[in-house]
Amino acid sequence: MNFLKMKTLLTQKKKLKKFKSDKLREECGVFGISNHDEAATLVALGLHALQHRGQEGCGIVSFDGKTFHSEKRQGLVGDHFTKGDAIKKLPGYFAIGHTRYSTTGETSLRNIQPFYADLFGGGISIAHNGNLTNAITLRKKLVKEGAIFRTTSDTETVVQLIAKSKREKIVDKIIDTLFQINGGYALVIMTNKKLIGIRDPFGIRPLVIGKLKDSYIFASETCALDLVGAKFIREVENGEIVVVENKELTSIKPFPKQKARPCVFEYIYFARPDSIINNKCAYEYRKSLGHQLSIETDVDADLIVPVPDSGVPAAIGFSQNTKKSFDLGLIRNHYVGRTFIEPSQNIRSLGVKLKLSCTKSTLKNKSIILIDDSLVRGTTCYKIVKMLYDAGVKEVHVRIACPKIIFPDFYGVDMPTKKELLACEKTEDEMCKYISAKTLKFLSLEGLYKALGHEKRNNSYPQFSDHYFTGDYPVKPFDQESENQISQLSLLSSKSNN
Repeated sequence: MNFLKMKTLLTQKKKLKKFKSDKLREECGVFGISNHDEAATLVALGLHALQHRGQEGCGIVSFDGKTFHSEKRQGLVGDHFTKGDAIKKLPGYFAIGHTRYSTTGETSLRNIQPFYADLFGGGISIAHNGNLTNAITLRKKLVKEGAIFRTTSDTETVVQLIAKSKREKIVDKIIDTLFQINGGYALVIMTNKKLIGIRDPFGIRPLVIGKLKDSYIFASETCALDLVGAKFIREVENGEIVVVENKELTSIKPFPKQKARPCVFEYIYFARPDSIINNKCAYEYRKSLGHQLSIETDVDADLIVPVPDSGVPAAIGFSQNTKKSFDLGLIRNHYVGRTFIEPSQNIRSLGVKLKLSCTKSTLKNKSIILIDDSLVRGTTCYKIVKMLYDAGVKEVHVRIACPKIIFPDFYGVDMPTKKELLACEKTEDEMCKYISAKTLKFLSLEGLYKALGHEKRNNSYPQFSDHYFTGDYPVKPFDQESENQISQLSLLSSKSNN
C-alpha cells in the first residue's frame, strides 16, 4: 500500500469516532382500533409490539363520541402508557397511536404524532409512517397561500391539504390530498365517525388489517395484532383506502391499478422477525438470505458468528446449509438505550463495547465468518472486527446478507447521505481494508431475489423497492433533487416544547 492510500485510510478511520451507528434507523409504527371499550389500552399494547420501529417519541389520540383526547410523550411507550393515569386521560371506543423515529422534522414534542386538527365538519387525527418526497415543495406553496404550520413534520402537510380541500365528504377530501402527495406512506386516520387506513400507490410502507371480535385494527406489522389477540385479515393493498364505519369495512381504490413494490428492507431488517410479510414470517426470509449467501461464499472457517440480533437468522440459514458450526461469539447487552449519555471521548470510544461483548473462550484461535444483515457506513463493523481480533480470533471473514447499499432512501428510512455510505465510492477490496477484515462479500442482487422467492429481478418493473442497491426509485425524490430544505419554524429552537 502506498503512502497516500495509507494516509487516506487512517484519516477515514479517525472519522469513525463521529458516527454512532452502522444501522439503518427504522421508520415509524402506527396502530389504530375501532369500536372497543379499551381502545387506548390496546393501542398502547400495539405500540409496544412496534417499539422497534421508533423510540424517540410516542402518542395516542382517542375519541369518545363527542371529544378527542390526546397524550404525547418523548421516549418509549412503556415509560408512559403503561401507567394508569395516562390511559385514564384517553377515554373512548376509537383510538390511534404512533411510535416515532424522525426522518423529517426535529425530535421535539410538537412533532410527535398522532396529529389532531379541527376541520369544518369535525375533528381529524392522523398517524403516518413514511416520508413524502414533495412535502417541502407543497409546504412552501401552502405557506405562501396563508397556511400556518406548527411542526416540522411532513405529516402536517397532509393535514393542511385535507383541510384546504373544497370537497364536502372527508373521504373525498382525503382522496383529493392523496393525488397531490408523493412518496412512501402508510396513514391511519380517525375522524368523528370513521377509522381509515391508507397505503401509498406502490405499497412501499407496510400496513395490515386485523380483527378483534367486532373491532377492526390497522397496524404496521402483524406482531402488533398478535400481542392484542387479534386475527390477521390481510395487508392493505397498494394504493388502497380502507374505511371502517358502523362496524363495516369498505375498500376504495382511487389510483390506477399497478403492481406493488414494497420496501425490500422490511424483509431484510425492519419488520420484527415474527411478523408476517406476504404470507411468511420475516424470520424465514432472513434465513433464506443466509442460505443463499452461503451458496455464494467459498471461504472456509471454523465458526459461523452472527452480529446480534439482526444477523442471527441469516447466520442460522448460512450454518444450516454449510453444516458449519454456529455459535454466539458476540453477546448483546439489551439494556443500553439509544439515548445513552456519552460525556467524554474516552467513553464515546467504548460505544460498541457497551452494546456487544465477546465470548473469548469460544472464539480464541478460531477462524470465523461474521454475518450481518447489512453494511451501511462500516463504522460499527470496523469496531466489531477489531474487538474480535482483540479477543484472539485468528481470521474474520465478513459476509453481508444483502447487496451493497449505494443509494439513500427517501421514503421514511433515516439513513446517511450517499457520500457517507461505505459502498458508494469504494470497491469491495477497499471496504474490506476499511473494516480490517480478512475478506468481505455481499449477497448478490440476483441472490437477494432468489432468497425472497423470485426466479430473478424484473428489471422493467422490479418486485421490490430496491433503490438502496440499484438507484431505481419508484417515486421521484423531488425535494431532494431540487435541494429543498425544511425551513418552516426554523426560527424556533428544536428544544422548545411548543
